[in-house]
Amino acid sequence: MALTLAQIRAKLQAQQAARSGGANNNNGESVVYPHWDIPEGTNARIRFLPDADTNNPYFWVERAMIRLPFQGVKGDPTTKETIVQVPCIEMYEDIDSKYKNACPILAEVRTWFNNPDTEELGRKYWKKRSYIFQGFVRENPLTTDKAPENPIRRFTISPQIFNIIQASLLDPEMDSLPIDYEEGLDFLVKKTSKGGYADYSTSSWARRESPLTQDELDAIEQYGLFNLKDARPNIPTTEELEIIKEMFEASVNGEPYDPTRWGKYYRPFGLVIDNSAGNAGTSSVAPKPTPAPAASVPEKATETVETVNDDADNVNSDTAADEAPTTATSSSTKAQDILAMIRNAKKTA
Repeated sequence: MALTLAQIRAKLQAQQAARSGGANNNNGESVVYPHWDIPEGTNARIRFLPDADTNNPYFWVERAMIRLPFQGVKGDPTTKETIVQVPCIEMYEDIDSKYKNACPILAEVRTWFNNPDTEELGRKYWKKRSYIFQGFVRENPLTTDKAPENPIRRFTISPQIFNIIQASLLDPEMDSLPIDYEEGLDFLVKKTSKGGYADYSTSSWARRESPLTQDELDAIEQYGLFNLKDARPNIPTTEELEIIKEMFEASVNGEPYDPTRWGKYYRPFGLVIDNSAGNAGTSSVAPKPTPAPAASVPEKATETVETVNDDADNVNSDTAADEAPTTATSSSTKAQDILAMIRNAKKTA
């Protein structure tokens, strides 16, 4: 059935929102739900949805970013340490095979783990994983959160929470696909603290299955689902890979961030570059709201960098640390097998 004009507009708006990097719109509404801001001791009830990309066997996509610290911003003596995040090309499944191990940072950093003297520095520059999901927020303890007109939100999930999700999928006793519209499960994000860090280790799936409501089904029909890959930074070009390498070397050498050289490629959150006549290359840091006590991770690494917190670096380090160096493990294959088994069981029931 052909879409109405209103539905076409809604889909286009949703697509633009997905590419906006999770930034707030003019009304202060955010596509990305900031679960890291929920008060300690509370729960957020989330219902995950499938990816619009039917070729994705999962209902999430992985994102890998690398943090580059700089000694301030060149030309601005008032700035202190500045962080720029760049995409690791190894996160992209659909790139040419010759680029699979072409990350200019990891190519260097991998060798650092062979020497105890450089291993700690290697971890500093190792890629940080997070996982992008989408779905509905069914119970929201955040009184300050302003939900967008499209109630389908994106979620930037840290490794600690993701490990809980994956472990549950590997449990043979889970007999329903969590994203099933009729017999799916809600996920409860539970925030506590441990050792001075945010802790989500008690998060879990709901005990009972529940169908999507009619309002939720109507929202999916009206707005459509996000293609989760669109929420990742664009695949770096050959030129951008050279810029990433140059920035990495400058960071390791203790140099400041140079907006004239790198500003049009990757920049710190809040950095405004004035390219008007007579001011080319000048920069200033725009006033920023007081951040939540969590790591900032950009949704888009090129053009204007937008960031969202995902707690990836502020949860209990015992459970959140990304292994380095790392390769694909058999657990991801097992997770895919469990998902396939659940789907087949649904078909034959």
